Amino acid sequence: MTLSYVVTGGGRGIGRAVVERLLGERDVVVVVERDKEALEWAGPRVVPVIGDAADEEVAAWAADLAQESGTLAGWVNNAAVFRDASVHSSPISEVRALIAANLDLAVVGCATAVRHFLEAGTPGAIVNVTSHQATRAVPGSLPYSTAKAATEGLTRALAVEYGRHGIRVNAVAPGSVATERYERQRTPEMAAELARLHPLGRVATPAEVASVVAHLLSPDAAFVNGATIPVDGGRTVLGLDPEARE
Repeated sequence: MTLSYVVTGGGRGIGRAVVERLLGERDVVVVVERDKEALEWAGPRVVPVIGDAADEEVAAWAADLAQESGTLAGWVNNAAVFRDASVHSSPISEVRALIAANLDLAVVGCATAVRHFLEAGTPGAIVNVTSHQATRAVPGSLPYSTAKAATEGLTRALAVEYGRHGIRVNAVAPGSVATERYERQRTPEMAAELARLHPLGRVATPAEVASVVAHLLSPDAAFVNGATIPVDGGRTVLGLDPEARE
C-alpha cells in the first residue's frame, strides 16, 4: 500500500530532510512550497504545490493530491516565517501580523489534515515543527516565540480532541540546525557560541530532526500523542542565556 504525506516548507532545510526521509521506496510526499526553485532537486514521487501553506485552498489542494496518490497518513507543518520584531520599536500591527503568519501556518495545516482524516475515516498523524524558543525565548524573537508556544498549545488541544478518532498530533522542537539559512549566516564566532549553548557541542543536522519527525508519524509511535519532543541536543535543559557571557 502506498502511503502519502504532506510537508509544508519542504523545499529546503528541515523540510527537505523530512521529505527525503518519508519517501522510502514507494511512498509519495506532497510538498507545499512558495519558491518553485526550492524543489528543483525533487524526483517523481515528490508532488509540488506552489503556494502559501497558510492559504486554505492551497492546503486543501495539497491534501486532495496526497489522497489521490495514496492513503494520506501524515501531515508535517514545517513552514515558518523568520522575522524578528520588538514591541518597543516595531508597530504593534507588525508584531501581530508576524505572530499570525506563523500560527496560521500550523492552524490551517492541522485543520485541513484533521478534516481529511475524518472524511476518509482513516487514522493519521500530524507533526508540528516548533522551536526551543517556544519555551526559551531569545531577544528579538517575540513574534516567533509566541507563535511557536501557541503551536505547542494547539498540538496538545488537537491531541485531546481527536485522539479518539485515531488522529495523533505531536510536535518537535529543534534547537539550532545547520540549514542553508544557518550556513549563509555562519561565522566562526557564531559557530563557537552555538556550540556553547548546546551540551552536545554542536548544532543539529536537518536529517537528525527529520528522523524524529518520521518516528512520530510512524506506527512505532502509535501511543505518542500530544507530546512536544525537544530535538535540541539539550539546549533547552541547559538553558544558557544566549546574550550572557562567562
